[in-house]
Parts: sequence; C-alpha cells; structure tokens
Amino acid sequence: MTRQDFDTFTLKVRNKLLALVWRYKAGSDMDDDPEDIVQEALITLWRLITEGYPIRDPEAIAVKITKNLAAASIRNQKIDSVSITDIDVEGGTSATELTDEQDRQTIRTELYKSLSSTQVHYLELRNELGLSLDDIAKMTGKPKTSIKTTISSARKQLLEQIKKNI
Repeated sequence: MTRQDFDTFTLKVRNKLLALVWRYKAGSDMDDDPEDIVQEALITLWRLITEGYPIRDPEAIAVKITKNLAAASIRNQKIDSVSITDIDVEGGTSATELTDEQDRQTIRTELYKSLSSTQVHYLELRNELGLSLDDIAKMTGKPKTSIKTTISSARKQLLEQIKKNI
C-alpha cells in the first residue's frame, strides 16, 4: 500500500473508527480523546504496513488496533484511579509484608538488647507511638533535655551496632 492509498483508506475508515471509540467512551467514562486513539491506531497500522507486515484486510486490523487501544486506555485509567492502599486483600496482610515486619521486629529486638530499659522505653514512646518530647516529659516526669539526651545516646549506640554488623 502506498502513502496515497493509505491516505484514501484513512478517509474511508476514520469515521467508523471514531464511532467505535465513542461507543467505548460512552460506556466507560474514558478520559482519552477518541480522536487521539484513532490517530494512534492509524499510525500503528501505517507502521505495520511500512515494516512489511502482511495485511490482508487493513480495515479489520484498523478496527482491532482501535479496540485494543480503547480498551487499554480504559484499563490504564482504572489502574491509575485506584490507589494501592485502596485495594483490600482478602486475608489481611500479604506474606511479604508480614515477613518484612517480622524481620524488622527481630532486628529491632536484637539491637535493643544492648540498650538500657529507659533508653528502649523512650525510643518506643518517640518512634513507635510518635510522641513529642514534651509528651514524654509529661508522661515520665523527667526533664525534656534529659529525655532528648537519652534518646540521642540510644540512637548513637544503635548506629554503632548497625555499622559494626554491616
């Protein structure tokens, strides 16, 4: 097929392809412009022709490409609109998440063995519960500066342990 034949063909089939994409759009609230999808389908068809792909029925392939592009557009739109946190997996946490959490807990337990009980308590209040230094001071009755120093010292010890183990 020459370029001139292809141009003639596109004039003949364009409205049919547009109507097809509009049907997809009407049934799905598709965001993409039907004109863009048809244009992409025709470009894909032209690429196939120029690369020597054996085409017996250009109109049938144009329709097939257009349907596939419209369906892909809808599928991508649905995937983009769903956040991974919105997906509720039956059975709760995935095996990978559960294993990762268990690994983190094991490492934390091993690292915390070298700390004093006060250091561990302050780190848990600060890191696990997300309490501010003021809140910890109110809870424990200890000065804020003392708590800050204890947490800082504990973090330095943990960092040294991690560096040693690496």
